[in-house]
Amino acid sequence: MDSENTLIMTLESGPVTIRLRPDLAPGHVARIKELAREGFYDGVVFHRVIPGFMAQGGDPTGTGSGGSNKPNLKAEFNAEPHVRGVCSMARTAVPDSANSQFFICFDDARFLDGQYTVWGEVSEGMELIDALPKGEPPRSPGKIVSMKVAADA
Repeated sequence: MDSENTLIMTLESGPVTIRLRPDLAPGHVARIKELAREGFYDGVVFHRVIPGFMAQGGDPTGTGSGGSNKPNLKAEFNAEPHVRGVCSMARTAVPDSANSQFFICFDDARFLDGQYTVWGEVSEGMELIDALPKGEPPRSPGKIVSMKVAADA
């Protein structure tokens, strides 16, 4: 395991391991690691969880319209398919608007391919993502207790 490119996202239900893909999206991976190291994601909820599609989080306001105070990222769209376990960056209709919000695919979502930046994939703990409370927003949303780069854990 490359501990510098592995995230440990601890949910209330346990740890989820995410393999980062700097080969696909170096700028996005650098931002996720930077935010994780600052504790930005700690306590943030999954505010949009759609069965059979994806779980979205990374907004400190929990509304889906917030982000970090850092500048938005330039898109790094790649050919990696949006399939089960893939972690990709959320954005507005503007391609270069990704900031801190991300989503994890429950199932194939190939219609997103090439339009959103894939930056990682769940390698362990996907069953914990599957079990997140559903809704837009969920009545009692699942929360990221902590998100750390494995090298720092």
